[in-house]
Formats: sequence, structure tokens, C-alpha cells
Amino acid sequence: MSSEPTPTPRRQFLARLPLPERAFIADALRAETVGGILLLVAAVVALVWANAWPGSYESVSNYTIGPSTPLHLNLTLADWAKDGLLTVFFFVAGIELKRELVVGELRDPRAALLPVAAAVCGVALPAVIDVLINSGPGGHLGGWAIPTATDIAFALGVLAVVGSHLPSPLRAFLLTLAVVDDLIAILIIAIFYSHGVKPWALGLALLGLILFYVLHRARVHGWYLYVPLAVLIWALMHEGGVHATVAGVAMGLMLRVTKDPGEEHAPGEHIEHLVRPFSAGFCVPVFALFAAGVSISPHALGQVFTEAAPLGVVLGLVVGKTFGVFGGTWLTARFTRAELNPELAWADLFSISVLSGIGFTVSLLIAELAFSGNPELTERAKAAVLVGSVICAVAASVLLRMRNRKYQRLCDEEDSEDGIVSGGDVPSGSGMI
Repeated sequence: MSSEPTPTPRRQFLARLPLPERAFIADALRAETVGGILLLVAAVVALVWANAWPGSYESVSNYTIGPSTPLHLNLTLADWAKDGLLTVFFFVAGIELKRELVVGELRDPRAALLPVAAAVCGVALPAVIDVLINSGPGGHLGGWAIPTATDIAFALGVLAVVGSHLPSPLRAFLLTLAVVDDLIAILIIAIFYSHGVKPWALGLALLGLILFYVLHRARVHGWYLYVPLAVLIWALMHEGGVHATVAGVAMGLMLRVTKDPGEEHAPGEHIEHLVRPFSAGFCVPVFALFAAGVSISPHALGQVFTEAAPLGVVLGLVVGKTFGVFGGTWLTARFTRAELNPELAWADLFSISVLSGIGFTVSLLIAELAFSGNPELTERAKAAVLVGSVICAVAASVLLRMRNRKYQRLCDEEDSEDGIVSGGDVPSGSGMI
């Protein structure tokens, strides 16, 4: 009796992946390299789409969806990406900031002094340069905050790609710098780019945040409680006139990052572990897809270097960030008791200072907020962000690659000496990025 072969089950298109594949993809998306690559791919797709088929790009970006009442959430897809999806990115940033404040570098004022001073000066100098350039005829002072932000995903991605043998404290310095930078950017957005404030909505959002905090501190568990509450807080914050991403940061800061007895992971660590792949793999790339679609014609690129507003952004990122971060670090080490980590050299810090000029995600967001009533100026400011970020990324990659080769040679020499003494092989890269 012949038996027919068992048919192989057909795999559905876009079906839910098996658990091992889901875990592999999620772990990959937690790596800065993969997140940075996806962000770059989304930006390139946006540029190609917006320049090859501008009508299609505009129609999709301006497609409106959502309820019009009672909280006026009938937003365009571009606004949903800017106000909605980017809130998830800032939620993760809020958790990172909380962790740094409680158990990380910012816990110890002496260790935190250098990166905090670097972040503050790295915000102040670009703003000053932008204001100086735009203070004359034809200038636009409203964009002073555009070059003040560092894109942590891109910056850490570049560092991960080119810095295989760089000292690990260099990554910790950049992470702390970027976290403080994100905090300052959120404060700038909340204070200077909030319009039409509605006290009743903000009051209800505040009550929602208090309830969120009380439930979390009471160790109440259940996503079915927190997710609807978080969405409501976000919607009220959006209606209240304060940029909705502030709600994400506020909720991230409320999460507990220390473990209770018997807990394997703190809630903040666990939630960040779950949410980061969604943020890095979907939220930030989709925002870049709708934010980075600007004209890159020769005329448009020429305007970046000939008009005050975009020129201020480029110089703010390339010059202001570099010398603000490096100068703030050097002056703090020179005139206070703060000291540079002995594993680092000032050449390493200068390379990181150039890298901090990558201001992609948050700078694009602030460009949209700063010139929301002037679409043409918004486009030129976005183009300036892209140009300045690319210049910083390329220059920092060259500098970091040079530093990486030096540390690799030192590491190889130490391995050779250890091999001669011990007669065995010693693994290389210890303590390196």
C-alpha cells in the first residue's frame, strides 16, 4: 500500500514569524548598527521618492486619517509619524535617561560632569552660531534650535561600525552625552515650540501621568492598563498644545530601573528590551521616510550654502557641535576637578565631538516645528540637516577609523607580548567597543 508524501505546509505571506526568527530579528534591531542602517535606508528611500515622484510622495504624506473629535486626531500620515511614532522613540530615550540618572554615569556627579558639560556646550554653541548667521537681513532666528540635537541612533551606529577596537569608555561617554542632549532637546521643544496651549487638556494629561506613576509604584502589572492609559496621555498632551513626544519622555522617566527582590529584570529594562525593536525597526525609519523627503537639486543644494537659515544649520552641526562638545569637555577638565578617563585620549574626544554633529532625527523634527508656517523654508532647513549630518558622519568615520587602527595595533602588540610570555593565545579586543 503506497503512502502519499505529506504535503509541506505553505507559509503565508507576511504571516507571524516563528519564535526563533522573531527573537533573532528583535535582537538585531536592538543593535545600534542595524537601527542606524534602517534609518539611513529610510532616508535614502525618502530622497529618491520625493525627487523622482514628488506628487506621489506629497499625496501619501498628506493623506489624512484618524478621528476628528473629540481630540482632533485627524492627522496626516506625516504628522502621525512625527507626533505619534516618534513618541515611542522618546519613550525609549526617557528610559535611557532614567537609567543613566539612577544607575549609570549621571548618578555620580564627578563622572557625569564632563559629558554633561559637553552636552550643554554642544547645544549652546550651535545655537549661538545659528543666531549670529541669521541676525542680519534675510535671516530667520526661529531655527536656532535645529542644529542643537545629536542623533543617538546614527551616532552609535557609526561608532559601532568603525570602532571595533576603540576603548569602551568612549561609547559610554557618547551615550551619556546623547542622553543629556536628548533631555535638553525635549525641554527646548516643550518650552519654545509649544503653541495654542489648552490648560484643560494639559491638566488631564498631568492627572493621567500621576495615575501612571501611582500604578507603576504600586507594582500593578498588566499591559492592558498601561497601554490605553499611555495612548490617552499622549492624545491629551497633543490636544494640549505641548508636543506629544514630551508624553513619551515623561512616561519613560517614571519607569523603575532598579530591581525588587526576586525580580530578574527591572520594569524599565524589560520594557525597553521589548519596545526598542519596534522603535528602531519601525517608528524611527517611518518618521525618516516622511521627514527626509526634500529636494536635492543643484539649485536646492546651492541654497543650503547661500541662504542664512540653512547655512546656520550646517555650520551649527559641523562647527558648533564639534567645538562645543570638545571645548566644553576640555574647559571642564582644565578648570574643575573633573578628569578625562585615563583610557581615552583627547584625539578620541575630538572624533566623538565631530560625530555628535549628526543631528538627523531630532533636528528634522525641530525643523518642522520651527518653520511650520513656511514649507519652503522647512524644506531648505531639512536639506541643511541632511548635508550637515552627512559631513559629520563622513568626517567622524575617517577620524574614528584612524583612532581605531592605532588601538588595534596596540592591542595586537599586547597580544604578541602576552603570547610570548605565556606561550598561549590571548583573545584580543578586551575592553574595546
